[in-house]
Amino acid sequence: MSKKDRIKVLLVEDDLNLGFVIQDHLRNEGYQADLEKDGFAGFQKFYNSGYDLCILDVMLPKKDGFTLAEDIRKIDQHVPILFLTAKSMTEDKIKGFKLGGDDYLTKPFSFDELDLRIKAILKRAKPSEEQDAGTRGVFQLGNFKFDYDNLSLKIDGNEKTLTKKEAELLRMLCLHKDQVLTREMALTVVWGSDDYFLGRSMDVFITKLRKYLKADERIKIMNVHGVGFKLIVDE
Repeated sequence: MSKKDRIKVLLVEDDLNLGFVIQDHLRNEGYQADLEKDGFAGFQKFYNSGYDLCILDVMLPKKDGFTLAEDIRKIDQHVPILFLTAKSMTEDKIKGFKLGGDDYLTKPFSFDELDLRIKAILKRAKPSEEQDAGTRGVFQLGNFKFDYDNLSLKIDGNEKTLTKKEAELLRMLCLHKDQVLTREMALTVVWGSDDYFLGRSMDVFITKLRKYLKADERIKIMNVHGVGFKLIVDE
């Protein structure tokens, strides 16, 4: 199996006709390509699977491509991102690059151009061993050390083993530290569906996390009424 056969590409495009055509082309070129049609679904897919390259349409429902790129960067600082857009405004291109995008392709485009841009991006991308893969799942919260991969929450020599969903929810809060984590995003990513009854279940998990973290009074999980939650650590 060649190196390109192992490259996983996440394509997020709400125009499904175009999306399927691009996906088929990428697969014919030997890439593993997954297609999602909105920003929330795209983030959930990236969060749960991880990819070597993201191709994001800018104008997406639920979460636009720029916001999706910001959320992806909270998880992975190095994965290459290629923006697709019908716009050619310089301001949009500048915004995309400032958010950590690697390149920008304006519709309509040829597959030859797409292929060349992908190859150029992957050529200059940092090797995987430089992507801090071993530390992305470790967070310092005040006096707590949270190890997502090992479902471990430690403080002063005491260790609490978390359930998978507790760890998933706490990781989402850590990734959005000092920012609002919306109920919709948390439910979609951790539970797989934005459902009322699942929301009640999530509230129970939030209560449990507050109990686990109360040993450090600087750590707070705040309710943002009608929107979601915010993890705050007073320094």
